[in-house]
Amino acid sequence: MAGLLLAPTLLPVSPLKLGGSSPTDLYGEAWDAAERSFYGQVPSETVRTYGAIRGMLQAYNDPYTSFFEPPATQQQSQQLAGKFGGIGSTVRRETDGRIVLSPFPDRPAAHAGVQDGDVLVKVDAQAITPDMTFDVISQLLRGEVGTPVTIGVLRETRALTFTITRAEISVPSVTWRVLGEAPSIGYVAISIFAQPTKDELVRAIDDLRSKGATKLILDLRDNGGGLLDSAIDVSSQFVDGLVVIEARRTGGDRNFNASSTGAARDLPIAVLVNGSTASASEIVAGAIQDRQRGKLIGDQTYGKGSVQNILPLSDGSSLHVTVAQWLTPSRRQITGKGLTPDVLVGRSPDDVNAGRDPQLMKAIEELTK
Repeated sequence: MAGLLLAPTLLPVSPLKLGGSSPTDLYGEAWDAAERSFYGQVPSETVRTYGAIRGMLQAYNDPYTSFFEPPATQQQSQQLAGKFGGIGSTVRRETDGRIVLSPFPDRPAAHAGVQDGDVLVKVDAQAITPDMTFDVISQLLRGEVGTPVTIGVLRETRALTFTITRAEISVPSVTWRVLGEAPSIGYVAISIFAQPTKDELVRAIDDLRSKGATKLILDLRDNGGGLLDSAIDVSSQFVDGLVVIEARRTGGDRNFNASSTGAARDLPIAVLVNGSTASASEIVAGAIQDRQRGKLIGDQTYGKGSVQNILPLSDGSSLHVTVAQWLTPSRRQITGKGLTPDVLVGRSPDDVNAGRDPQLMKAIEELTK
């Protein structure tokens, strides 16, 4: 067995009583045996407990049944609520790996003197490296409202330090504009399905109508999902009738129908999707496609149609447990398959770097035929 080294002799330990032991007894025996025998620094009880939970969930062989430690649980809750304690700045990664800030106007980072293009190099005592994920960086920048955070940035050749007091930051999940190249078309992008999304969408549609928009492009690209209720509410603005079917292991199917009224059921629409359009986004896109309300344009979607219940644990961590599958109104399975666009159009990294958007241009073409 390559790579495995065995000691020539084994020291005796208490034998495991496999026959009559319950699983919890066996787990306790393994815990004690490892703690007594391990040569080196024994991890803390919390670290071992979290590791045991993750190992248990891996046995379910489901990538979406998972465990989240308290910081990740809190960050997700804040994201779905549409607000969090932070400095008020977006974070982006340049092609050379630098992490660059763009502060929101009239937010703490801007008030402190942070400028667009400042390169983030340190948060408190933690150095920022090119291989850090955005989740890790966001957790460093976010925190309780009223608490300070000190960031180090590079501005051209100058190293600068700012101490910023975190404030409640509300991040819209919906952005919109009238397209300059097609003034009769309103463009609406949804980044996540959060609690405020439906109200933001209705406000966007009303504003676009007031500016002369008579058609809509709904951009769901790179939207990884969110809340089921929000997806139903958003779908209701475009379709009536059945939106999605929830198929459970026990208890039969449950149908989710659109609300009685919608803000844009009379407007022609096209929907932009890509390989990162997932979960709640696929519910909305699938409903629009099945109800023949508009064409999907772009790439095959991700294919995540399972339903997770979020189960809070006593220390602020949480379990996400798959409890059902979503099916489109025509009973198409989303999980593992995704949705096939009516019009397949790719968008390459070269397109993105050059500022080209062939998917958006195709949607404009479809709506102006």
